[in-house]
Amino acid sequence: MAESGPFNKDFPVSWEELHRDAKALAWRLVEAEPWQGVVAIARGGLVPAAIVARELEIRVIETVSVSSYDHQDQGEVRVLRAPTRDSDGEGWLIVDDLVDTGRTAAVVRAMMPKAHFATVYAKPAGRPLVDTFVTEVSQDTWIHFPWDLSPQFVQPIAGQRGTR
Repeated sequence: MAESGPFNKDFPVSWEELHRDAKALAWRLVEAEPWQGVVAIARGGLVPAAIVARELEIRVIETVSVSSYDHQDQGEVRVLRAPTRDSDGEGWLIVDDLVDTGRTAAVVRAMMPKAHFATVYAKPAGRPLVDTFVTEVSQDTWIHFPWDLSPQFVQPIAGQRGTR
């Protein structure tokens, strides 16, 4: 759990919620333009990108692998793998799970400046870097994605007041 640092709130997202929100993202993108393909930002953007690609009937999927987080802390942004297509991004759709500070988004945007950037969730600091998103959460919220969770007891909100 995000108990230290700038995160004061926890926002767990289930598989069902992520699927619903990624499908809502596809609804927002369906009329945008005929996409040449999707670029998924690995790893967090892989699942939403697969859902969006399915809903928009896009068969060409690229990835860009960027590392900036360990379990909870953001460090230096490193590109581990760039998209294989040499493109300014025109006609391409970049998909990620979340834009947080915008540091990762800025690096990927620089690679493909004309691409349409879409995320499922957006925080205020990174929101200006994306073209389309579904849900905004506060900057001090840590989103717990379903691939990082396991079922366990959670203290009720009222019982957490003294721990933060």
